[in-house]
Amino acid sequence: MPQLRGFDCTTPDGADVHSIDDYANDVADLMQTLELERAVVGGLSLGGYVAFALYRQAPALFQALILADTRAEADSAEARANRTRLIEVVRTRGAAAVADEMVPKLLGATSQSTRPDLVERVRSLVVSNQVGAIEGALTAMMARPDSTSLLPAIAVPALVVVGEEDLLTPPALSTAMVERLPNAELVVVPKAGHLANFEQPDAFNAALLRFLERL
Repeated sequence: MPQLRGFDCTTPDGADVHSIDDYANDVADLMQTLELERAVVGGLSLGGYVAFALYRQAPALFQALILADTRAEADSAEARANRTRLIEVVRTRGAAAVADEMVPKLLGATSQSTRPDLVERVRSLVVSNQVGAIEGALTAMMARPDSTSLLPAIAVPALVVVGEEDLLTPPALSTAMVERLPNAELVVVPKAGHLANFEQPDAFNAALLRFLERL
């Protein structure tokens, strides 16, 4: 999994990120460095937006596509306003304040009520990020283009995975993506929210393995 700029706590703080294309360029550069002509490219949440951007830039790099707990639509005016507010929150109060707001949205109701260890783990992951990395990601996400019109042009096999309890990118959005993708299947992960890979890793990984084995 590529480490997006700013999120490894060793590179510059992420403030040089201006768009989702910046992240996609980094992934393309990594693939070139590793001499990968084609790959199964997957992304969860923000990673899905990066995957869309990479496909717009270089569809020939894709053997297949995995989209997990993400959406094709651009941010609404309300969502952009909320990201702008979160940028101010992280600037003035730090990553911990963002974690206070986001962790209850990232995890499904089942995880929140039965997995206090997972709640703390996700919170620690959010807090470990530099302020600039969070700000850069929020800025890029709220300015990303709408990818809905791209969906019918994605010719490679696609897997769309979503948590049954995902409130940020609800299952209905994943169903709509699958309906527009030419060659796609949908897997809904029970008892999982936006971080389906963390919340139900066995079910999530099984879906990925079944997809990869059929390629």
